[in-house]
Amino acid sequence: MLAALITLLAAVASSAALAVAASGATRSAKSLGSLDHQVLVAINAYRAQHGLHGLSLAPGLDRSASEHSFQMGNDGYFAHDSANGEAFWKRIQRYYGSSHASYWSVGENLLWAAPVVSAQQALRMWIASPEHKANLLNPVWRQIGVAAVQVPSAPGTYHGLTVTIVTTDFGVRR
Repeated sequence: MLAALITLLAAVASSAALAVAASGATRSAKSLGSLDHQVLVAINAYRAQHGLHGLSLAPGLDRSASEHSFQMGNDGYFAHDSANGEAFWKRIQRYYGSSHASYWSVGENLLWAAPVVSAQQALRMWIASPEHKANLLNPVWRQIGVAAVQVPSAPGTYHGLTVTIVTTDFGVRR
């Protein structure tokens, strides 16, 4: 029997600090590059069905999403904010700068599942959440970063399960 543990957070980061489980050991989290690509394709297909342009991959958003997925899996927490309490947009800004832009905006969708999730399952879960759906259909977004990782025996929030964590960082800068 496949245990389905799915948690979704609102697209807007909570200001409350979440407790972080101290693991002390480095986990062997691995990137799921094919799932990254499948999530991007699914999001762009969904946007096209709603008359919106597709999103292009941005290296900075990809790095931000990757750092966050790995950090959550290794440190055993699930939140938009970083483990140290830093707001999600500040983390993204380190990789996807705003200094030369007259307009800059970012958003984020997260999910985790045990042990695996497909791109279509991820999309369905985000569509079922008004905040996540709003991010998917936001016409202002132009770029995206996607990072899916699998973490065996993930600590803290994940109760020692093998989990798949997906972070999508959306952005625009002009």
